[in-house]
Amino acid sequence: MKKVSFAEFGGPDVLRLIDAEEPHAGPGRIRIAVRAAGVNPVDWRVREGQVLGAHPTVLPSGVGLDAAGVVDEVGEGVEGVEIGDRVFGEGADTYAEFAVLSAWARMPEGLSFEEAAGYPSVVETALRVIGQVGVRPGETLLVSGASGGVGSAVLQIARDRGIAVIGTGGAANQDYLRGLGALATTYGEGWVERVRGLGRVDAALDLAGSGVIPELVALTGDPGKVITIADLGAPEFGVRFSGVAGSVPDALAEAVDLIERGRLHIPVEKSYALTEAAQAHADSRAGHTRGRRVVVVRSDA
Repeated sequence: MKKVSFAEFGGPDVLRLIDAEEPHAGPGRIRIAVRAAGVNPVDWRVREGQVLGAHPTVLPSGVGLDAAGVVDEVGEGVEGVEIGDRVFGEGADTYAEFAVLSAWARMPEGLSFEEAAGYPSVVETALRVIGQVGVRPGETLLVSGASGGVGSAVLQIARDRGIAVIGTGGAANQDYLRGLGALATTYGEGWVERVRGLGRVDAALDLAGSGVIPELVALTGDPGKVITIADLGAPEFGVRFSGVAGSVPDALAEAVDLIERGRLHIPVEKSYALTEAAQAHADSRAGHTRGRRVVVVRSDA
């Protein structure tokens, strides 16, 4: 099968499309014929060797956590899923023609494979950080870097829970953020004053890693009310870096519920072929994403 791999840590240029042995579903796992794989910032952080503590990596290594596809092997002890089912979920080495998933759910009706591949890690992360930051219904959450995949999920989940959101993003994404129910403002010079003008901030999330941790602490008045998923230096300011996933099966179940109730939709900004994985990583690292980026593995996705 075809698979994206890297044999050394480095930039996007270390990625190679190789011929590899097909993986197989062990106990408690399923294998899918991958239709599409989600592109997440953690993918290029792993490739660069940034997060070896949370993601031990043995070289050569595959790439990717999220995928959507069709079940073609069911491991021992697995119930409730059959060969031919359309599923989305999380596993390993998903930028490939076949991948083994450790957590999955049936795709909601009406969702394409490309769309579905963009949900697993993003929704798990969004649910996790909303819980960790301790924001409650009736309070206001500030989201720095709100227009990407996690931000898009946070805004919609918060709205569903009765939490008001202020979102910062680029000038081109202001209408997008407002469409997701946020009070929106741009980042850049004067952004703290603009946020203060929109109201009180009870808690804050840093999703972009753009060096704003001190300002978020000042806006909330408490480093314990700030969580980051992108700034590795945040602990210097007493702010928690959230990098360890919670229950992916629970997150997928909640994602299905939200999608089926029409409360969650994350658009696909751009799709890439397997041969374009390096460009997908470069674009993801550059930021300014509106929604999700995905790698399309099969043309029937």
